[in-house]
Amino acid sequence: MGRLRTAVRTLADIDLAPDELLTHLDDLVVRLSEESGGDGTGEVGATCLYAVYDPVSRRCTLARAGHPPPVLVPPDGPPRPVELPTGPPLGVGGLPFESAELSLAEGTVLAFYTDGLVEGRDRDADAGHSLLAEALAAPGGSLDQACDRVLHTLLPAGGTADDVALLLARTRGLPASQVATWDIPADPALVAPIRKQVLDQLADWALLEASFTAELVVSELVTNAIRYGAAPIRLRLIHDANTLICEVSDTNPTAPHLRRAKTWDEGGRGLLLVAQLTQRWGSRHTADGKTIWPS
Repeated sequence: MGRLRTAVRTLADIDLAPDELLTHLDDLVVRLSEESGGDGTGEVGATCLYAVYDPVSRRCTLARAGHPPPVLVPPDGPPRPVELPTGPPLGVGGLPFESAELSLAEGTVLAFYTDGLVEGRDRDADAGHSLLAEALAAPGGSLDQACDRVLHTLLPAGGTADDVALLLARTRGLPASQVATWDIPADPALVAPIRKQVLDQLADWALLEASFTAELVVSELVTNAIRYGAAPIRLRLIHDANTLICEVSDTNPTAPHLRRAKTWDEGGRGLLLVAQLTQRWGSRHTADGKTIWPS
């Protein structure tokens, strides 16, 4: 499980879609099974539910591998299970995974859990799911209090033989005032005006201390997108209380990579500069290209 957790973190860092991430994870479990001396199926296995939430669009993408679907608790309605395509447990190999996308209202709670929470010796899964929904529907309290209520409702006093995990997450969206977007024509002469617009936006957000770094990062990424990417090109700034993210998207699916420029090279240092100036950076493939996102 330690190796699987490390693999999930690594795959998550490269922004794979949930169904694609589960496919890579399934391949890893098959290899681990083969290393353990099995025939590659069934010797080593696990279940997984993977979700990605976008606070700007307020949409959540999920995929599962043999794991119970989460329960959704809207802010103004009763709890209900999320309808997700059924995926095989990790380690079966060769079978596809599918993602589902949900639009979530502000303040929606998602309850993720293992089957040990709802199943037991004296209770079938349907009865367990009913008790879970009843506990989640109780009004008031923090997420910690809701977790305690669920565990006290479903777990027997003497403990359970199966492992139990429960995670409650409440969605918070970013308001439109914290997002700025520009569509950029593929003209190098427009990079300077774009930098000026970015500086004006940072002044409106009272983030002038980040202006020097943001100006350099925007200049490098937008210039690279114009030179090597494909139109349409889009720049998006996102900020919350602690983080400023700069996203540059284009329709060329080829992702950039760091390289060490030689002394006489005229270019090749832009992405290295971005990596040195920011805390993190990465790229993700989209349906129509890629997005580079330093923060």
